[in-house]
Amino acid sequence: MKVPFVDLSARYHSLKSEIDTAISLVIAETAFISGKYATVFEQEFAGFLGQKNCVACANGTDSLEILLQAMGIGAGDEVIVPALSWISTAEAVGTVGAVPVFVDIDDYFSIDADLIESHITPRTKAIIPVHLYGQPADMGRIMEIARKHNLRVMEDCAQAHAARWDGRMVSTFGDCASFSFYPGKNLGAFGDAGAMTTDHDDLARTARRIANHGQEGKHNHLTEGRNSRLDGLQGAILSAALPYLPRWTRQRQQLAERYGQILKNLPLDLPRIRPGGEHVWHLYVIRTTQRDAMMQFLEKEGIGTAIHYPTPMPLMPAYAHRGHTAAEFPKAAAASSQILSLPMYPEMTSEQQDQVQKAIAKFFAA
Repeated sequence: MKVPFVDLSARYHSLKSEIDTAISLVIAETAFISGKYATVFEQEFAGFLGQKNCVACANGTDSLEILLQAMGIGAGDEVIVPALSWISTAEAVGTVGAVPVFVDIDDYFSIDADLIESHITPRTKAIIPVHLYGQPADMGRIMEIARKHNLRVMEDCAQAHAARWDGRMVSTFGDCASFSFYPGKNLGAFGDAGAMTTDHDDLARTARRIANHGQEGKHNHLTEGRNSRLDGLQGAILSAALPYLPRWTRQRQQLAERYGQILKNLPLDLPRIRPGGEHVWHLYVIRTTQRDAMMQFLEKEGIGTAIHYPTPMPLMPAYAHRGHTAAEFPKAAAASSQILSLPMYPEMTSEQQDQVQKAIAKFFAA
């Protein structure tokens, strides 16, 4: 039995009727760019999170960049980011002209809150905690630091739809939050899509203006902006999928719990759950010093895997000019050489999980 890393086809077939109806309505009404279906999704997603404003946009990277711009962050400013994340987290900072300041991770793959203050300078303007793999960062400590130093906080929730910290949804702690609805996300579109959420009306208004060519009203260009609008098709698809997110989240959590049971006797470092957090398991990430050999073995056994992420951001060629070394980020550097993401999606079966376990056990027995 082959086990794919993710099965987007299974997701489609699990709500085929709702998706097909949504697509048909958008086509029939030619509501392709922004419009009714994008607006409805914005309202529904804001309600789901318990936030006042949701501004949909073209993708998750745009949402990061636009929010930074809307908060007035630019040239000469510094923004604190974790050393381990998808490059968009740091890339967005550079795109608006600011400088990403990298901080090592903790044992839960999130930014180490205890290290943040040592990286704050007079130029620091914001912190971007990333709820990596679906695990909430330590938002209590991060917000305490932000208030102490008068810093803005933008939560990167690209992998953490419906995750909770201290009983509250992530995205509701900072000034604003960024979401991606890339197809493989816990709440995924059928193409690129993103959103910005905030309880600050002025910030939402500015972000919406930037995302729509600087307009407030047709042809009323108050500033230069950009073209980053949610397609009506993606809005309708996301609206059809959103009611299923709580169920999918429970299924992911059940799968993660079962992984823990069937893998516990193998020589692996299994993922840890931060006390006070509710993990939504966008990814199930194990650690082993034999990562590369295991990945190759599992591929031959028909088990799909991936690495999220093989290189800490400060050690990427894109940031070579900064002169960072692995010794500055010991936990991120160690993790990046050991982490391996196993198959994880709501439609995954117990039989498929057993196949993954058997393949890993076979690897260690070889």
